[in-house]
Amino acid sequence: MAELLYRLGKASARRAWVVIVSWIAVLAMAGGAFAIGFGSLATSFDVPGTASGEVIDELADKLPEYSGASGQVVFHTEDGEAFTDEQQEAIAELAAGAEDLPDVAEIAEPFASEQELADGRQEIVDGRAEVADAEEQIADGREQIADALAELDAGQEQLDAGQEQLDAARAQAEQFGAPAEQLAALDAQQAQLDAQQQQIDDARAEIAANLQDLDEGEAELADAVVQLDRGEALLALADGIHLVSVDGSTAILNVAFDVPLLELDPASKEAVIAYFEDNPVDGVEVAFSTTMAQSVPNLIGPGEIIGLVIAGIVLLVMLGSVIAASLPIVSALVGVAVAVLAALSLSGVLDMSSVTPVLGVMLGLAVGIDYALFIINRHRRQLLEGADVRESIGLANGTAGNAVAFAGSTVIIALLALNVTGIPFLGLMGTVGAFAVLIAVLIAVTLIPALLGLLGLRVLGKRDRARLGTLHHEDTGAKPMGTWRAVLTALGAIVALLIVAIPALSMRVGLPDGASEPEGSYAYEAHILTEEAFGAGANGPLVVTATLPGDQSDAEQLQAQLEIATVISEQDSVFAVAPIAISDDGTLAAFQVIPDEGPNSVSTDQLVRDLRGLPPVEGEYELGVAGQAAINIDISENLADVLPLYIAVVVGLSLLIMIVVFRSLLVPIIATGGFILSLFATYGATVAVFQWGWGAELIGLHSTGPILSFLPVILVGILFGLAMDYQLFLSSGMREAYIHGSSARLAVMKGVRAGRAVVTAAGLIMVSVFGGFIFAESVMIRSIGFGLAFGVLLDAFVVRMLLMPALMHLLGRSAWWLPKWLDRIIPNVDVEGAKLERAHHAPWVEDDDTGEGEKRPASESAPV
Repeated sequence: MAELLYRLGKASARRAWVVIVSWIAVLAMAGGAFAIGFGSLATSFDVPGTASGEVIDELADKLPEYSGASGQVVFHTEDGEAFTDEQQEAIAELAAGAEDLPDVAEIAEPFASEQELADGRQEIVDGRAEVADAEEQIADGREQIADALAELDAGQEQLDAGQEQLDAARAQAEQFGAPAEQLAALDAQQAQLDAQQQQIDDARAEIAANLQDLDEGEAELADAVVQLDRGEALLALADGIHLVSVDGSTAILNVAFDVPLLELDPASKEAVIAYFEDNPVDGVEVAFSTTMAQSVPNLIGPGEIIGLVIAGIVLLVMLGSVIAASLPIVSALVGVAVAVLAALSLSGVLDMSSVTPVLGVMLGLAVGIDYALFIINRHRRQLLEGADVRESIGLANGTAGNAVAFAGSTVIIALLALNVTGIPFLGLMGTVGAFAVLIAVLIAVTLIPALLGLLGLRVLGKRDRARLGTLHHEDTGAKPMGTWRAVLTALGAIVALLIVAIPALSMRVGLPDGASEPEGSYAYEAHILTEEAFGAGANGPLVVTATLPGDQSDAEQLQAQLEIATVISEQDSVFAVAPIAISDDGTLAAFQVIPDEGPNSVSTDQLVRDLRGLPPVEGEYELGVAGQAAINIDISENLADVLPLYIAVVVGLSLLIMIVVFRSLLVPIIATGGFILSLFATYGATVAVFQWGWGAELIGLHSTGPILSFLPVILVGILFGLAMDYQLFLSSGMREAYIHGSSARLAVMKGVRAGRAVVTAAGLIMVSVFGGFIFAESVMIRSIGFGLAFGVLLDAFVVRMLLMPALMHLLGRSAWWLPKWLDRIIPNVDVEGAKLERAHHAPWVEDDDTGEGEKRPASESAPV
């Protein structure tokens, strides 16, 4: 590998313009691909197979109108007074026109919706009045029937008395043999009595029928009262849900789309925003929820430019030449442009989050500058030792470039391993980041040699050119660290890192909401206006589904809704709950639940868990929970679940690489242990700033909340790769000194002295570049930039420069122990290209440290 890079470096120096033009062509092709293939960047995230995803799929099947994305347009009067009739009419007209926009399924106009709620409440009042009237009518009817029955009873008594008299007269007449005429008269009287009896019987039958009608009416009224009671109870449970504020100055217009959020074309969201922007209402300001107006981070901003300026200053101090200092920045910018443009060209066919290209910019700039610095610094040292320009370029590429290739491979492995998480957006982020690092490595070993070949000796300042050939690297001043100093240094570093890591014990993860958006943005204003007018929970409503038997009557469905809504309302932190729909087949009911607090609050998090943990309501209605808060929880839990696996894969692969490179078991183990300490300390500092708010005002952070859900995983991948970079550049120098005869403890200090300048510069450059992103508008980018900057700061300057040398000193010779059987089977990887230096021309100096006057390359003990 070293020999190949040596030849590549010399060839690039000889054919500098071919290499430069080739990279310009690659950049042009990346730009062309971007122009053709760029699509859109997603501002939302998804993890397949989550509980909320299953609920959304069920809604899409049974209640598709509630499975699509939704957003809110928030109107607020500029004077804080209630909307005028003219303003209400204007908003209603806008709502009607917005239904024709792309992908818009339905618009809930706030004033009409609020009137419907008022009408529903009035219907209850009117219904109870009608019931009261009907009950009064029934009571009057029963009274009239009672009077009629009394009259019938009196008539029956008279009829019975007449019948008794007639029966006595007939008996007497028959006894004395009354003539036929007399008997006929009696028969006529009997016929009259029978007719009267029939009239009474008919009247009684009619009264009985009327009584049955009254009984049925009473039963119907009882059912109506039950329905009214249920409806009134449901309205009471939903009392906190409004679309117009109590003071009438704020209104929410709900926009329902007919496609899910992750499939929603950004152009459709932009069309809604543009429609309402282009049709303003006099005296009314408008804002849009994060669903529609969440900001896409800028790739480069003022903070990032300041970070590059600081990196340039570090390079100037390190290299002592403006020309030399400009090379790493220029080459890094070229690499970033190639990597990011190429990645963005795939956004039209891949679901790419808005954070993905920014991560590529971060990594491309940081490692691109550092990797170029390593090669340029080695080349300058060799020139000062008297090497030929092109020979020096080849040697620098074969030695420092070889180390860059190995260092880059650890970062690439760590980033590509993000694909093992099974989370698509995270795997794509890792792949794009790894591609950016790969381009940075290729730029470093091709374009940098080409530029160095064009510059020749001008890569050195005038003062350095005046002393060419006079520099000889000697390290006679190196002395082993004192043992007590090593013990105190190790203990101090470990204790300090553990203290900084303490806040990590209370880490909460989630996704940013509207409160985290830039102040003055649409999403931020919508969030604040909604919270002030309707409560914090209105910014994060939940959708709760319940399975139903499918064979219930309307009354039974209403009762089921009431039972389910009551159980939901009894949970802690529920502000309001309202039934919103039942599927056509009667098997699924949906409810809107407004929590007491916002989607990122602890109480809302617990509410989702409590609802999911409930047994079936009444033993048969199983609940499911969706909504942005639930989705955030699912994503965060899935990421937390895969974190141990990811750490195991990354650490395992990197340990194997380090065992091969360092030919030691203990050095990779303590290097990894140091990384874990710095990682958790980084977690702690991130929690302290972004969750607790410590020092938030110093970086202009106006809102705190949970840590970005995928930040812990991202930090593991990137920081581990970068930590192993610094470990490689320091430990390889220690190993070279040890192999060439220095004692183990003396070799530790020689390695530190040889590599500390360039590692310090590289660390400062990375901190500057990553730190520039702390002042980005997006809180996601802020937290990533802070985590990477603070992580590099701790790992480079506390772990690698203090803790590792102290532990290596305490381990002594055992640090380089390797079982003989393992020593025989692993390949001998010459990371620093020592064999290459012995095979090619290079300045040679006497090595006084071996005690035997051994000859070695002058630059050998200076690994980079």
